[in-house]
Amino acid sequence: MKTLTCIVIGAGYAGIHAMNEIRKNVSHRNKSQSMKFILIDKNKYHLRKVMLFKPAVTDEDIRTPLTQLFPEGVELLQGTVTEIKEAESKLLLRDQMDVVQELSYDILVVAAGSRIRCPDESQGGLPLASLEDALSIRTAWSANMRQAAKETNPTERERLMTIAVAGAGISGIETAAELAYHVRTDAEHLGLNPDQVRIRLYNAHERLFLDGPDKVAVKLETILKENGVEVVHRSRVLLEEKGRLSLSDGTELPVGLCVWTLGLMPNPIVKTWGLPVTQDGFVKIDASYRVQGARGIYSIGDCAKVINPATGQTDGMTCKEAIPQAARLGKVVAADLEGHPAPTHTSYMDSFSIGLGPKNGLTWVNKWGLDFMITGKMGYRIKQLVWNLGSSIK
Repeated sequence: MKTLTCIVIGAGYAGIHAMNEIRKNVSHRNKSQSMKFILIDKNKYHLRKVMLFKPAVTDEDIRTPLTQLFPEGVELLQGTVTEIKEAESKLLLRDQMDVVQELSYDILVVAAGSRIRCPDESQGGLPLASLEDALSIRTAWSANMRQAAKETNPTERERLMTIAVAGAGISGIETAAELAYHVRTDAEHLGLNPDQVRIRLYNAHERLFLDGPDKVAVKLETILKENGVEVVHRSRVLLEEKGRLSLSDGTELPVGLCVWTLGLMPNPIVKTWGLPVTQDGFVKIDASYRVQGARGIYSIGDCAKVINPATGQTDGMTCKEAIPQAARLGKVVAADLEGHPAPTHTSYMDSFSIGLGPKNGLTWVNKWGLDFMITGKMGYRIKQLVWNLGSSIK
């Protein structure tokens, strides 16, 4: 019996689900072939990236060891893929000791994910782009609160208690809401007036949540305001320097900390692997996630240009979309191995869950042409469920 090798690159949301779904579908459908499974990631853990704001405000650990997610049946390799030799069905992997090894594959899934956009260093502030960044942000605002508790100059105290969040996508909204709760709580413990904490969310557009209807955007802003977040529309942060914030309209304001939340871009390393990519760096795939012109290679998640062939709609870069992509990929791989017609991509339903601080959230679903909103504790429970499903946590 021939043993086939399936390699998945990336242990993000798409990668861990792709591995689970391929294992499930291939083992159930294909009894004549055995399969070896390899998962490659630069870390020994799955990082719950959409929750990066958590370590910026609390001690919560958002890392899940890969050995916990895959206790058996999957070989876990730590390192960085440096080249894909598509013609030879091989790849090169550089490990943590800088040793390069060559691996052969029969099935290769590119789920290298995305990177969070960062400002230029000259723009100041702190980006929320990594676990280390999150810890730096927490250290900075905590130090500012302690300094504010000793500050006798009211103007300087106000500056220290002001935080700007630059970028009002889902990440910016959730970060601002969490900061508003935890910084106000910390201020109160230090004997400061929590109402003097200023959390300003700067939005370059005319309203929040462009992916949904106006009424959801209005509700979001209302909840944010109730919880201590001021949303500033049609305003971009240009830079933060020496406690001064420069805005696109020429305004300068005092600020204690600027946190950048600038959205996602496909992992730039993918462009170095020789796969076909779009101008903006997404892997080109067909309607069944097969990489164009590359035998045995598939791609899903944030690094792939996933398009609904029926509508032309492009999937967003969210874990809620990566999960159904992975489920369908498992069926595609099994069908391709058996020589059967494979399913094609369909879009996930219009829905978003947004965390708005501890035990507070908003979930929006559009179904049958109707908009449904769930807020408060139930909205937060749904958001928690989405977070846990995304990371295969039961």
